[in-house]
Amino acid sequence: MTKRHNRMMLVGLLVSGVFLAGYLGIKAFSENLLYFYTPSDIMTGKAPKDKSFRVGGLVEDGSVERDGMLVKFSVTDNLETIEVSYEGILPDLFREGQGVVASGSLINKCVRWTCINTFNATQVLAKHDENYMPPEVAAALESLEAKE
Repeated sequence: MTKRHNRMMLVGLLVSGVFLAGYLGIKAFSENLLYFYTPSDIMTGKAPKDKSFRVGGLVEDGSVERDGMLVKFSVTDNLETIEVSYEGILPDLFREGQGVVASGSLINKCVRWTCINTFNATQVLAKHDENYMPPEVAAALESLEAKE
């Protein structure tokens, strides 16, 4: 091989390596994204069944049930409601009627002829002052109000 062939081979390997590294980086990034859905989106089937995502809305009044470290509550966007199950310590500012964003995955519990979608949360975030609402929740609530 001549020097020119060696240089072209080296350039080809470098270009291939850069493309491979870029592809692997984009693939890893896309697998770790957490998309945000409202309870209405989940009930219409837009949320993935086998991947983690975020659900946000307001904690429904009278829905919080505690059993030791296990907490069950309902999140609503004023149109639809979804049950959330979380095991762990909730944020100090978590309470009914306040905005939350929960990360986790959807599980489908079927008993006899009825199936219930329950969101199994791994992390729950609560609003941190009286004027704050997560941007995703605020945008989702505004879009729902605009539809009405």
